[in-house]
Amino acid sequence: MDPADDLTEPVTPNRPPTVRVTLLLADSAQVADGKLFILGGGITAIGPRPQPMGVAIRIEVPWDRANVPHLWRIDLLDEDGHPLMVRDKPLVVHGRFEAGRPAGLKPGTPLSVPLAINFPAIPVTPGRSYTWQLSIDGATQVDWRQSFHVRAAPPGAPPTPPPPAAGPDDPGRLPGLD
Repeated sequence: MDPADDLTEPVTPNRPPTVRVTLLLADSAQVADGKLFILGGGITAIGPRPQPMGVAIRIEVPWDRANVPHLWRIDLLDEDGHPLMVRDKPLVVHGRFEAGRPAGLKPGTPLSVPLAINFPAIPVTPGRSYTWQLSIDGATQVDWRQSFHVRAAPPGAPPTPPPPAAGPDDPGRLPGLD
C-alpha cells in the first residue's frame, strides 16, 4: 500500500487527521441513499437482558484519498479489553469500503462513507461494560470506539438465557450475528 493511501497516519500539530470517524450506538441504524438513518441513537446503557443494537459509523475520507479500497473491522471487547466470545469465536464484523467522488462535488469536499450494522441481540453479561472498537486497514485510534454498560439484573430476576443452540445445518453460528 502506498503511504499516501494510509488513512491512519499519525496526527501531528502540522498534519491534521487523515480520516475522521463517528460511531454511535442505537436501537437500529440503516444506510440509504448515502445517508445514515438512526433510531434511538446515543445508547450508553442497555439491558439487563439482551436487546437489539445497531452500530452507526460515518467515515469521513479526505478528497485526495478517494477511490482507494480499505478494509474495516469492528470488534466487541469486554471491560478487560478481551474480545466478546460467542460460541468460542470473537464477535467481529468486517468489510471493505472505497470512497468515490460523486460528479459535480466541489474539489476538496470530504467524502462520507456511512455504515450500519445491526444485531438482533448480543449475549452480554449484566453489570459489565463493553466497547465497540473500529479499525481501518489494521490500525485504530482511541476515538474510534464507543462503549456501553449493561445494567445489573434486579434482585430475584431470572438469569439471562444463553445464546440459542446451533442447528444441524448451522454449526457454531449465532442467528443474526454470522
